[in-house]
Amino acid sequence: MKRSVVVFSGGQDSTTCLIQSLQQYDETHCVTFDYGQRHSKEIEVARELALKLGVHTHSILNVTMLNALAVSSLTRDNVPMPSYDPAATNIPNTFVPGRNILFLTLASIYSYQVDAEAVITGVCETDFSGYPDCRDEFVQALNRAVILGMARDVRFETPLMRLNKAETWALADYWKSMTLVREETLTCYNGVKGDGCNKCIACHLRSRGLNAYLNDRNGVMAAMKRKSSLLF
Repeated sequence: MKRSVVVFSGGQDSTTCLIQSLQQYDETHCVTFDYGQRHSKEIEVARELALKLGVHTHSILNVTMLNALAVSSLTRDNVPMPSYDPAATNIPNTFVPGRNILFLTLASIYSYQVDAEAVITGVCETDFSGYPDCRDEFVQALNRAVILGMARDVRFETPLMRLNKAETWALADYWKSMTLVREETLTCYNGVKGDGCNKCIACHLRSRGLNAYLNDRNGVMAAMKRKSSLLF
C-alpha cells in the first residue's frame, strides 16, 4: 500500500499537492502546523479542506516554539506586513527562519509512524518570494540528512518545484479542482480567503499566475505537463 504525508497549510500550493496525492496514493495523511502564525484562520481552512477532500488522517501539531524563535511578519503582529514590491531584492520579512526545516523534519517523523514512503510539500523555487528554504538544493540536502538520521528511506516530493504559479493553476485544473482551489484556499498573508487582499506578496503571485493561465490555458497546460511528465 502506498502512503504519503502532505505538509498542509490550506493554501493554494499545499492544497494542489494534496489533491494530486489523493489520486496517486492509497492513503494520504496530512500534517498542519500551529506555530502561532499571525492568522490562525489558515488552520481552520486546512481542517475544513482535509475533511472535505477525505484524507486518511489529519493531524494539527502545536509547534509554537517556532513563534518564540523566529521573528517575521507572519509571527509578530508588530512587524508590518509588506506589500508587493517588484524592485525588492532582499529576503522579505514574511520569511520565517527554519520553518521548512522544522516542518519537513516533523513530517518525516510522522511518516515513520504511519509507514509512509513520501513526504510531500508545496515549496517552489520559481515563484518563491526569495525564501531560501524553498530551493530544491535545500530540500534534497535535508532529505538526505533525514534518511541518514532515521535509517529509513523516505522520499521528499516537491510537485511544484519547477512550476510557476500559472502552471500550478494548470495542475489544479488538470485534477478538476481549480474552482475549489480558487475559492476555498487561503494563501493571503493578510488572512483573506479565496482571491485574497490583492496587496500582499502572496496575493500578487497568485493573481498574476491565475491571469497568465486564464489568458493561455492550452499553452500553460502543455508547459505544466512537460515539466511534470513523471507525474502522469
